[in-house]
Amino acid sequence: MPDAIDREARATRWVAGLMALLGVGLAGWVAAPIARQRLAPPPPIASFGVPEAAAGCDPELTDPVSGKGVHVGRGARVAYLTVPPSSGPHYELPAPLRRFYLAGDRPPVEVLVHNLEHGYTVVWYSADLPAPQVEALRGLAARLGADERTAKFVAAPWDASYGRFPPGRRVGISRWGATAGYRLLCGSVSGAVIERFLAAHPATDSPEPEGA
Repeated sequence: MPDAIDREARATRWVAGLMALLGVGLAGWVAAPIARQRLAPPPPIASFGVPEAAAGCDPELTDPVSGKGVHVGRGARVAYLTVPPSSGPHYELPAPLRRFYLAGDRPPVEVLVHNLEHGYTVVWYSADLPAPQVEALRGLAARLGADERTAKFVAAPWDASYGRFPPGRRVGISRWGATAGYRLLCGSVSGAVIERFLAAHPATDSPEPEGA
């Protein structure tokens, strides 16, 4: 009888050990792809949209700047001197920390101009930008927002009542630098173009770079 009990105990321990080993293996099998996914590098910025050569961009424009610290009342409409604006009077509060907007939830232009004052790059896209391009811009906004070096980035639909983009141009990129404004108008979304623009005009070059 004791031998039978010992054999049963050993068998129980063997089964328990096998189950534990299988459990560890299964957990590792499940966790490994998750760990690899977490460790995978983010997609290159240039992989979003079309290549630079296909973006159909005009030469970059440099604008005089004005309106630093000039706030207008909520609901007021500013007649900006350029399309899209690269500086000017604006509402008292900038848009909250969000990277991408659609037409149904976009902030007023005067709100996003305040973001420009704080060092943001704003990419404005026209209502006729093809849906795949809009999705490329959405993905790019998420990619840039995940990196603190490029986090000051917003993409939003352009309000054509403030003026129209030139023919064939559906994307406008703008920055408010400390001494000048910068604009780039393109036909298509290009991560490569936007990456070069961000490198040339970092968020530290702005009237209020410490602003959130």
